[in-house]
Amino acid sequence: MNKTIQQSIIIFLTSIIFISFVSNAADGELPLYSKVYDEQRDPFKDAMAAITLAEQTDRNVLIEIGGDWCTWCHKIDDFLAANPDIYEALHANFVLLKVSVSDANENLKFMSGLPPVLGYPHMYVSTGKGKVILSKDTAEFLVMEDYSRQKWLEFIDTWKAANNNQNIATQNAINSAAKASADQG
Repeated sequence: MNKTIQQSIIIFLTSIIFISFVSNAADGELPLYSKVYDEQRDPFKDAMAAITLAEQTDRNVLIEIGGDWCTWCHKIDDFLAANPDIYEALHANFVLLKVSVSDANENLKFMSGLPPVLGYPHMYVSTGKGKVILSKDTAEFLVMEDYSRQKWLEFIDTWKAANNNQNIATQNAINSAAKASADQG
């Protein structure tokens, strides 16, 4: 075999091994609480770790409430796997924290500190300081029973950490208007 062909094969195989290693390392960088719902995990401990990581990396925390029993939770995971650009944008702008709720462990103490869940999966956005700034029904991401690329990309762009001051001011204005309306009614 000619030396140039041997070198080309070695470079090719080395490239494949390197790409595989980098791909696996990237997957390994996600904390376990970002990958799976686990009834046995302590959501308070995971939330503190997620908030710390978010603050260190200038991201927000996306808290996803659901479980292995939740069909739509699996559909979100499948959607993100089928749309790697959205998956990458999501993880570049948020630390994902999956919190399991189930018949075996409703995580009531943790859930009592959050606005009510409208259905599963349900999402909350928290700043890197731990302030919840959004409660979101994931049905709002659907168009004709499928998750919408456009809605996901708009969500990521709107609720990333760089927009926190604007989003907090908007949410405060909405809350003040709702309170004023309730006080008058």
